[in-house]
Amino acid sequence: MTIEHVAVVGATGDLGFGLALHWATAGIEIVIGSRAAERAENAATRLKALVPNARVSGLVNEAAASSSDVVVVTVPFAGHAEIYKSIADHIREDAVVVDCTVPLATAVGGRATQTLGVWHGSAAQQAQSLMAKGKGVLCAAFHTLAAGELENLEAPIEGDVLVCGSKKDAKKRVAELVDAIPDLRYVDAGRLENAKLVEPLTALLVGINIRYKTRAGIRITGLPED
Repeated sequence: MTIEHVAVVGATGDLGFGLALHWATAGIEIVIGSRAAERAENAATRLKALVPNARVSGLVNEAAASSSDVVVVTVPFAGHAEIYKSIADHIREDAVVVDCTVPLATAVGGRATQTLGVWHGSAAQQAQSLMAKGKGVLCAAFHTLAAGELENLEAPIEGDVLVCGSKKDAKKRVAELVDAIPDLRYVDAGRLENAKLVEPLTALLVGINIRYKTRAGIRITGLPED
């Protein structure tokens, strides 16, 4: 099954908007979610200006979450729990939910090169604990992309996307999202609990990028070509 429609909750931020922009360019219909309808609509208008043939609309988070079988959540950790509580009952039973949040210390006024301890183990596992029973299957992905570079459609976004999740069928759907963006490669990183190992890579990369003044990513070597 080819993904035709994606809801991006938090697409008014750099990561969410950048992902939505690339998926819209690939022909996927996008619903941008925000806490405020006006912000969502403004982001949709901005995306449409960049991709004139894009199919995009803006809705409040709850309506966005209920609109699609694929929901991507790209929100800062400070608002992570609140957002999931607000959309939990609106997620479709058969939806694949992709959590992209990293528990950076910026959530409490700290540095982007550090992460916070999460009681559940990771932001993704916290998200799973907040989802309504029987509503959606959670995966974790897209943590190691340089969010600020995604809006430049002319610049290749190279690297591997490490995807964690406990359901193979759900991870196949995430693989389709990865494949829709040129120069990215899907890598199965195991079960959802492995997100506690993947999420901190963001803070590691932030530090590397500051020191080397670059936009480094992650590449896993030695994998089969296919």
